[in-house]
Parts: sequence; structure tokens; C-alpha cells
Amino acid sequence: MDIIPILVLVLSFVCFLAIGVPVAWSIAISALLTMLVSIPAMPAFTTISQRIGTGLDSFALLAIPFFVLSGQLMNKGGIAHRLIAFAKTLVGALPGGLALINVIGAMLMGAIAGSAMASASAMGSILGPEMEKEGYSKEFGAAVNITSATTGLVIPPSNVLIVYSLASGGVSIAALFLAGYIPGILTGLFLMIVASFWAKKKKYKLGKRSSLREVFKTFIVAVPSLFLLVVVIGGIVSGIFTATEASAIAVLYTLLLGFYYKEISFKSLPSILLDSSATTAIVMLLIGTSMSMSWVLSYESIPQNISSVLLGISDNPIIILLIINLLLLFVGVFMDMTPAVLIFTPIFLPVVTKLGMDPVHFGIIMVLNLCVGLCTPPVGSVLFVGVGVAKTTIEKVIKPLIPLFLAMILALFLVTYFPQLSLWLPSLFDL
Repeated sequence: MDIIPILVLVLSFVCFLAIGVPVAWSIAISALLTMLVSIPAMPAFTTISQRIGTGLDSFALLAIPFFVLSGQLMNKGGIAHRLIAFAKTLVGALPGGLALINVIGAMLMGAIAGSAMASASAMGSILGPEMEKEGYSKEFGAAVNITSATTGLVIPPSNVLIVYSLASGGVSIAALFLAGYIPGILTGLFLMIVASFWAKKKKYKLGKRSSLREVFKTFIVAVPSLFLLVVVIGGIVSGIFTATEASAIAVLYTLLLGFYYKEISFKSLPSILLDSSATTAIVMLLIGTSMSMSWVLSYESIPQNISSVLLGISDNPIIILLIINLLLLFVGVFMDMTPAVLIFTPIFLPVVTKLGMDPVHFGIIMVLNLCVGLCTPPVGSVLFVGVGVAKTTIEKVIKPLIPLFLAMILALFLVTYFPQLSLWLPSLFDL
């Protein structure tokens, strides 16, 4: 095994990140330097440029800008307010009621918008002040908001699951979407249990119990928003349209819903489109550069070498999955989710498939694992959004975050070692 390309790739990438080079450029330059070890400069430059371009040449990737735009429209279109009102009638009277509302609201928002940052921003800005008014600490509210926002990346529709489908060589997006439901809901339930115990320990105020009439009334108001789930996921699973077509339908539906609620006007559309374009540009640059690095990994036979090393350690699936999970948890601390999925899927997927694991199951494990990294410094994007919205600091949020982290990791290990939590729903639809 030639160790030099691996050393050049890893050391250059870590050094660039350490000196503050943006992640996308760190990926591209370290991939280029690795190529320069093996081939002359001109072919190396042209190959990396070509791979960045061809990495974006995928019909499935068209779903990402559409889902990003639909997420922005939902965020501005008053959907979050209606989902929170519905969640409040369900769990508002339980211990830690407002924290539980945050978790349920984030799960519903994530299931509709598919964006952790949009969910953290919407839930934090609406529920944060209300939680403070009821006596909850600002830091506890921020911690709940940050961790619960990530459930939307597992519960479909999810841009990251689309990226995994691309990186894995075409795993069914419909199967991945269905596989995400139970793990996402399970994670949300664990977060709710921890939040409820914490609130009981701190003796936070209980809310008033809602009548069945109030529950029904808020549900009716939330139905148009929730119906998007039926349209998008139902259409994909039944084969009426692809994930890309579903994303375009989601944009049209949320736009009409925003106008119907009178929360969006023609005057506000340019800023929404601009924000969506900026987010899409960042994501697409990360995808393009990550695809170039994935190609370099394959060219240098790095996945095969790592696979041999891992399988040389043990052929026990329990041990191998534990090692992969620990490595991904470490990676998630330092790398954003999209490049991590694109770079490490080609490395670890061959290992787990040799052990007989379903690629759909592994995709859910990977995304659920990397969700933890979004809540940790130094590059946790959801952490920064949640802390910024709550107007607090990372240092103060760490203490209430720790038990919530443990809840997420417990959910991860249950999903890892009980495959049917992921595979049962896809099997019902023969996917």
C-alpha cells in the first residue's frame, strides 16, 4: 500500500482547515496536491477542474436548489407559527412543555423544509423569547433547539440523503426517504425524554392543558402545511414523480401557501430567491469539490486500502460498525455534513457491503451520525445558528447540550445495530 498519497491528502487538508481556508477550497487544493504526487501538473489541474464540473452533472442534484428554495419559502411563509401552535396543543402541559414543542415543531418543520438551519432559525426566533418568558434558561432553550433541528436531515425530504444517493452510486432516494422516518422520530423522542427530565429537575413552569377542540382547531390550521408531506413523499414513493420533480412541486406548493397565508408578497420574493441562491451556491461548490476528492480517492485506491485495513482488524460487523461510527463522529466535529458524506461514503460503503449491510441502512447511519457534528464546535453550522438566534455563547450552551448529545448517540447506536428500524418501511413498499 502506497502511504504517500494518503499522507499528502490528509495532512494538506487538515493544515488548510487549521489556517482557516474555507472547506470547499481546502478539499479542492488537497485533492490537487494528491494528484500532483502521481501525475504531472497540467493533467492534474485539468483533471481536478473537470471532476468538479462533472461532479455537478447530475439530474438528481437539481432537487437541492428546489428544496433549499422551498425551505426558505416555508421559513418566511408563516408555516413555522402554525406548526408550533399545533405542537403546543399536543404537549404544552407536559413537563418541559415548551422544550417538547420545540422538538416536535422542529421535526415537523424539518419533515417539510428538510433544512436544519432553517428549522433552528425559525424555531429559535419564535420559541426562544417565549421560553425565557416562562422561566426557561436561554442556554437550555438554545440546546434543545440546536439538537432537535438536526432531525429534519433524517426525516425526509432531506438534501443530505439525496447527496448520499449520488455518492453511493445510485441508492434509491425513495427508499432512503422512507428509511429516515423511524430513526428521525426515535431521535426526536429521545431528545424529548431528556428535555422533559431536565425541565422537571429545574422545576420549569407547566403550560395549560388543551382541550380536544383546541387540538382539532390547530390541526385544521396546520393541515395545508402538513399536506406537503403527503404530496412530496407520497408522489415519490408511488412513482408519480421523481425526487427532483417533487422538489419543484414543493416550491410551487409552498409559494402558493405563502400567498394564501399572506405571509409572502411579490416584494419579498427577490430577497428569498437571493438567500436561496447563496445557500445553493455554497452547497454546490462543496459538492463539486468533494466529488473531485472522491475521484482522487478512487484513483489512488485509498478506499480499497482502508477497507483492507479495517477488515484486517476484525471481520465482526459489530466491531467494524463501532469503529466506523467513532471515526464519523470524529470527522463530523471538523467537517460539514455534505463534503463528509461525499468523501467518506466511497471509503466506508464498500467495507459495510462486504459485511452484508444494506446501503440504505448505512446511509441513515451516516447521516444520523454526522448530525451530531452539526451541533459541535468548531464547524457546527446549526450550533452557530442556534446560539446566534438565542443571543448566548457556545460556552454557556455546552452544559445543557451534553445530555442531549448522549440521547442522539443512543439513537444512533440503536439504529446501527437494529437494521429494521431503517429498513422496515422501505420493505413495506418493496424498495
